[in-house]
Amino acid sequence: MGRYAIWIVALLLFVLHHDFWWWGDTSLVFGFLPIGLAYHAGFSLAAGLLWLAAVKFAWPTDLERWASEDHADQVEKRR
Repeated sequence: MGRYAIWIVALLLFVLHHDFWWWGDTSLVFGFLPIGLAYHAGFSLAAGLLWLAAVKFAWPTDLERWASEDHADQVEKRR
């Protein structure tokens, strides 16, 4: 279930990345930061959290384990 959730959030972030709704807005966040830049700063944090979740919940540990075992066998054959 974790992998599917990661894919769904990644697709959602892909759609949200094209933020045409802030293009003409000249509002400032915190009095100095343009709202489009603030949106992309939040978007970057969300993308980083998504990557963290992907590594924690969707990392292919079985493939990593297989690669480690295969490498160990090859080292023993060379000796």
